[in-house]
Amino acid sequence: MKVDGNIYDLDEDITLDKNVKHTIYVVVDRLKISSNIQQRLHESLETAIKIGNGYVICEIGEEEKMFSTKYSCGNCEISFEEVEPRMFSFNSPFGACEDCSGIGFTQEISEDLIVSNRNLSLNDGAIKVSGWNLDTSKFSELYMKALSKNYNFSLDTVFSELPEKIQNMVLYGNGGEEIELEYNAYRFTGSMRTAYEGVIPNLKRRYSESSSDYIKKEIEKYMNTLPCSKCGGKRLKKSSLAVRINEMNIYDFCMLSIEKAYEFIDSLVLTETEKLISYQLVKEVKARLNFLKNVGLSYLNLMRNAGSLSGGEAQRIRLATQIGSGLTGVLYILDEPSIGLHQRDNDKLIQTLHNLRNQGNSLIVVEHDENTMKESDYIIDIGPGAGDKGGEVVFQGTYEELLSDKNSLTGKYLSHEKSIPVPKNRRKSDGRFIKIKGASHNNLKNIDVDIPIGLFTTVTGVSGSGKSSLINEILSPYLEKTLMRSKRHYGKVESIEGAEILDKVITIDQSPIGRTPRSNPATYTGVFTQIRDIFAATIDSKQRGYKSGRFSFNVKGGRCENCSGDGILKISMHFLPDVYVPCEVCNGKRYNKETLSVKYKGKSISEILDMRVSEAVKFFENVPSIQNKIKTLEEVGLGYIKLGQSA
Repeated sequence: MKVDGNIYDLDEDITLDKNVKHTIYVVVDRLKISSNIQQRLHESLETAIKIGNGYVICEIGEEEKMFSTKYSCGNCEISFEEVEPRMFSFNSPFGACEDCSGIGFTQEISEDLIVSNRNLSLNDGAIKVSGWNLDTSKFSELYMKALSKNYNFSLDTVFSELPEKIQNMVLYGNGGEEIELEYNAYRFTGSMRTAYEGVIPNLKRRYSESSSDYIKKEIEKYMNTLPCSKCGGKRLKKSSLAVRINEMNIYDFCMLSIEKAYEFIDSLVLTETEKLISYQLVKEVKARLNFLKNVGLSYLNLMRNAGSLSGGEAQRIRLATQIGSGLTGVLYILDEPSIGLHQRDNDKLIQTLHNLRNQGNSLIVVEHDENTMKESDYIIDIGPGAGDKGGEVVFQGTYEELLSDKNSLTGKYLSHEKSIPVPKNRRKSDGRFIKIKGASHNNLKNIDVDIPIGLFTTVTGVSGSGKSSLINEILSPYLEKTLMRSKRHYGKVESIEGAEILDKVITIDQSPIGRTPRSNPATYTGVFTQIRDIFAATIDSKQRGYKSGRFSFNVKGGRCENCSGDGILKISMHFLPDVYVPCEVCNGKRYNKETLSVKYKGKSISEILDMRVSEAVKFFENVPSIQNKIKTLEEVGLGYIKLGQSA
């Protein structure tokens, strides 16, 4: 044994001072260098590594050298597990940040959401959080009175004018210092000494301890989604991020655009040995990045959230994956792949489709894009109109034949026989603007933009130029937060002026209006409530005592109970997708016989839901409150859909 530099035999009497830190080593073997020590050296090292938990020190003369079987630093002794692919995945516990589980964000209680109005006093409702509202909670009133008495401040002072120390104490507690509570309730009068927990620590504790979804949802109203404090939103452990290639870790690499990532891989300088090891990997990564470039997605980065992709972008990513698979003899069906794609990138997409065809595959593309139609080998035009006016094959043949076809509306526009007129006069600005200054989110380069009020303004540019970053990720969430107290976060920007001109902001995107059979255009636009009121006002309904609720397929009484008003029944197929079939009792009409016997202008409630919008516009021509809404649907090109069509 070696203690503090001195060698001892194990049978010696070794005395150690318990107040002094000692350095103790187990001496496993002592050897003289010779040609026949290999076996003994091997066995001694194995023993030393086992006793030393992976570490061994070799003393050669006066020099000491430390060796380790672990991936560690000899100076700071920090070690990490063996480097393997799962270590770089935020979906694996081996790579994911422990605090956020690889999500990159955590929910934190926000001071701004807790203090509803800093210009009010505590007595007037500066804090209106569940359980801490002085108007409704005796518990919070008890604590606040004790705090004001103990720390000498008034509950009638405006919150923003209270000393910062008092504000922090109200929100975060008094550090365990006991205060005296005086209570007088339910015939119990007295006092007790206790520490004050604080509003935010109290909510955090209740959120973590509660098993009630209701309580959790209530507390979530006062939470913001913030980048994880441990990984900074990078989603991986420190040990994973410590592995670098040319000073770049995997997060830095994935934050590059696909084009920049390709350039980085292509410009790697490797030794001959490294080239042999990485040849196949580098080749595969470059090929996959190249596929993404060729479908017009060079501006995306590899860490881009899939939920933020447009429909066209998501489809083109799937397309790039299929190109990489190298399959042949496959029929590929694409639904409008050019959506959201700038014309500059359209040629790349079309060339990619040609390459897929040339591999020995068939492609069917549902598309309105003129360039895609020009490049097609064969065109099928369906029409002539929409809804009940469609459903016929108007034309099939080549692009050149389509241009001269007299029956095809598509051909007339492509040949410029028909066109969309360009307005001769444009509306002028009245001088009011929303002024965005210093927008630097994502790839925006600290830009200033003035958007006029009262005009139809288009934001355009090549794919990836920053249109969505400017409007969807900066302006829209900023206005929602300012005008409507939304909890959405907005991107990096110095300031936005002009919000006071507006009353509210409405964001219209392509997200579904509903995912259940109970959601339909009539319920979404609100006309279904008025239609039910009309049926409730008929003579038949009044005689039978039917109210508006009788004509709702969500309410018991009027609906078919066999299908609970869905009109369809779900049949579970176990290992296959569920199958939906019409209800055999109501035949898909959703209501019982008694409800269907009530008619308005000869139509039952089920027959009205089965009407197309264009038909309903005429049917309700004498009911302006209903007609105005459904006429708008017709004007935006949706006259062919049914009022009760499932969302």
